[in-house]
Amino acid sequence: MSSAAELAVAYAFCNAPVQAFPYPHVYVRDIFPRDFYEKLLSQLPPSEALKPLLEARSVKGYPERFVLGLTEAEIATLPEQYRAFWRELARWMTGGRFMRLVLDKFGPYISQRFAGQASLELTDEALLIEDRTNYSLGPHTDAVTKVVSMLFYLPVDESQAHLGTSIYVPRDPSFTCPGGPHHAFDRFEHMAAMPFLPNTMFAFVKTDNAFHGVEPVRDADARRHLLLYDIRLAKVPEPVAPGTGGSTGVPSSGARFTF
Repeated sequence: MSSAAELAVAYAFCNAPVQAFPYPHVYVRDIFPRDFYEKLLSQLPPSEALKPLLEARSVKGYPERFVLGLTEAEIATLPEQYRAFWRELARWMTGGRFMRLVLDKFGPYISQRFAGQASLELTDEALLIEDRTNYSLGPHTDAVTKVVSMLFYLPVDESQAHLGTSIYVPRDPSFTCPGGPHHAFDRFEHMAAMPFLPNTMFAFVKTDNAFHGVEPVRDADARRHLLLYDIRLAKVPEPVAPGTGGSTGVPSSGARFTF
C-alpha cells in the first residue's frame, strides 16, 4: 500500500515539467506534504550519527560531507527514536516502485543514452547528507554508472537559498565529459542555481554534458541537509559490437552545444 507521502511525491514529480536545456532536469517546490516535511525535519538525526564520506563510502576529497545510507544496517545504528521514520521512508523510496516511476518520467532521455544496449541492470540507493562549511563541488557530470540523481533539499527556512546545486555550461562549446573528474569553476559559465529552499527537489539525468556542482559554502557553522536518491547501473553494459548500430563504449547522451 502506498503511503500519503509516496503518493504526494509521485504526483508532484510526475506532473512537473522537464527542462531540457542544457540537460534534462526538474525542480519541484512542495515535494512532500507539509506535515510530512515537518516530521522529517524533526527526525533529522544528530550530526554525530552520520559518518564522514571517506569512512562511509571510501570517497576522498570531501571532508565536509557526512552521510548516512538508508539501508537497514545503517538505520539500525541510529538512536532508537529515529529508526521507525527512516525505515518507512527507505521502504517506499528504495522498494522498486519509486525507481520505476523515475525511470518512466525520464524515459526518452534514458533510452537515448542507452540506445543499442540489450538490457540494463539497475540499482538505487538513498543517502541522508549533511554538508558543512567550506564544502564545494566542482563542475562534473557524475560517474559513468549514474543514471538519475534526485536531491531533496531539507533546510528549515529560506536562509540557505544560496546553497543550492548549480548548473554549468562549459566555455568551450565542444567540451563534454563521460564522468569522473571534477573541473575548475573558471572553465564554465554559471547557468543557474537551484534554490536551496525548504521542501524542494532537484532531479536530473546523467548525460555527458550534465555539468553540476556546488559553489563553496562560506556560511559560518553551516549545516546543509539533503536527501539524495540515485539510480545507477549495477554494472557498465558490455560494448556493442561495431556494425550493430549500437553504442561502442561507455553510454553517452551524445549531447553537443550549437552556440
